[in-house]
Amino acid sequence: MKIKFFAVGGTIDKVYFDALSRYEIGESNISDILKDARVNFRYDIASLLKKDSLDMTDKDRSIIHKAVARTPYEKIIITHGTDTMIETAKVLSSLTNKVVVLTGAMEPAKFKSSDAIFNLGSAVAAVQTLPHGVYLAISGRIFTPNNVRKNRALKQFEEKM
Repeated sequence: MKIKFFAVGGTIDKVYFDALSRYEIGESNISDILKDARVNFRYDIASLLKKDSLDMTDKDRSIIHKAVARTPYEKIIITHGTDTMIETAKVLSSLTNKVVVLTGAMEPAKFKSSDAIFNLGSAVAAVQTLPHGVYLAISGRIFTPNNVRKNRALKQFEEKM
């Protein structure tokens, strides 16, 4: 088994940038997280974009869709910003021959209090056990694009009512 990771940006990859307390999207943290976790599966990581998800466009989602469709890997994890992760997941839903799991974080992975490591670990477990389809692994749960919403006040994802 080999898992393909695509990093497209978002808070999970933000780094402290300057004295004005700004954060910008840096290099993907996937490799460091997997190395520290001592995983024993094969994987490949590619950075597609370095964008805050609020800046994602239809063209960006098309780039992600094409990359996922073209990769020979069946199991794919995408690290993505949480604000528009659901929209991207819906675009990817047309891909029926792969297991695609999107994940992200409410705080940068470099923060001790970040949910990034837990969410990435959840995505790794999900991509190995779920049937073909598109999912979100976040807030300790697995969602499909049509049954989830982001609760900004609670800083978590929850089932759509």
